[in-house]
Amino acid sequence: MTISTSDNVKLHTIESRPNKTPIGHIHILHGMAEHIGRYEGFIADLVSSGYVVTGHDHRGHGKTADLNGKLGHFGDQVDFDRIVKDAFEVIQLYRLKFSDLPFSLLGHSMGSFIARRYAQLHGSHLDKLICVGTAGDPGVSRIAGVALAKMRGRLRSFAQTDYVINRLVFGRYNQLIKNPKTSFDWLSANEQNVESYINDPYCGFVPTTGFFNCLFDGLKKIHQPEFVKQVPSDLPILLVSGSDDPVGSNSKAVLQVGQQFVQQGVTNVTVMLYEGKRHEILQEDNRLDVFNFIKEWITRT
Repeated sequence: MTISTSDNVKLHTIESRPNKTPIGHIHILHGMAEHIGRYEGFIADLVSSGYVVTGHDHRGHGKTADLNGKLGHFGDQVDFDRIVKDAFEVIQLYRLKFSDLPFSLLGHSMGSFIARRYAQLHGSHLDKLICVGTAGDPGVSRIAGVALAKMRGRLRSFAQTDYVINRLVFGRYNQLIKNPKTSFDWLSANEQNVESYINDPYCGFVPTTGFFNCLFDGLKKIHQPEFVKQVPSDLPILLVSGSDDPVGSNSKAVLQVGQQFVQQGVTNVTVMLYEGKRHEILQEDNRLDVFNFIKEWITRT
């Protein structure tokens, strides 16, 4: 299904329903340089358990990029809150169909950043928030990244593919992997998953300067205390990551994110770390255990 946003961008969306009476509605926000189609296994498991699952490809990703233009570019003059607004508009349309069902928002990696900002702006619309493979505030390196992106955008174009910033952001992720076979081994200990990612034409692309500028904007917002305070204090939040996920600083940043939520008044925060697993915890060999834990958490919170 294609949905048009309020600024006339077409978004590719998906919807899967169980054959039995549904017990809940989950919307999935995929990560950077991938697409919603990679979640087929997780979606099938959720649907077989009774959940309605919806999702969409973000701007510059997957089939949405096919509909509108460039893979790896959010668009000219687009900030992070516009990406969050896309999610809000898609979700509101689906909520009209499933308004009687409890609603959980699940975001992976960059999708978790979008989900966290969503909770700041629209937390009253959520029953539960699940952040998979999330990250902390890069701090000084984020500030330096913003300055570099703005300078490169003025000198070149914000719409140009940016190999320099891409290398600065992702270049260190493989450093803690013993004898990596590919540049994407940090994603997963599951070699088949890494190979599938590499062979997917919608995955692993290098984004534009404008994309990175937008991403850095989002990373700043989701960590500002005054914005975190806007998350409803009674919203149940689950943070799930692999202990060896470099995006979450090998667990350290994930724990810091959980601590910040608590410090700013959120009363129901759960952190689950899977020993020895990496970034794509929904694709690892123990993924069924992860699926089951997420479903159990949704049921009992």
